[in-house]
Amino acid sequence: MNETVIKDLLKQLLTAGNNRDGAAMASLFTDNGSVVGFDGSANNGKDVIDKEMNKIFKDHQTARFVWQVREVRFLSPGIALLRAVVGMVPPGEKKIKPERNAVQSLVAMKENDNWKIALFQNTPAQYHGRPEVSQALTNELNALV
Repeated sequence: MNETVIKDLLKQLLTAGNNRDGAAMASLFTDNGSVVGFDGSANNGKDVIDKEMNKIFKDHQTARFVWQVREVRFLSPGIALLRAVVGMVPPGEKKIKPERNAVQSLVAMKENDNWKIALFQNTPAQYHGRPEVSQALTNELNALV
């Protein structure tokens, strides 16, 4: 099983986000795929993902993502789990905003020989009571900028 294909799904998703392209993001999902955003909002289905992402891009200047994949695990021959960490570089800045660091989970499934995203979740990496862990992640992600 090829981890590169799964890592590439995340790369395509975050690159589409960096390009502010909701349609490109939505195209990577299964028809009934789901996104759980940084604020906890859930969007289900390609059409909703496309609509909501483009609404965000229209109404907000979004930051640029930098990321590091932590793990790819095949749960079965047709289902994979990817875990990653991500930081966001605000427009016009050169460093990430530590309070926007996140841990991401992506579940991919094979449909007709193509891998698609079934679930993408973006959870704030706040590490309550562990500032050293937060700082280590910030340092790691800033090195990617």
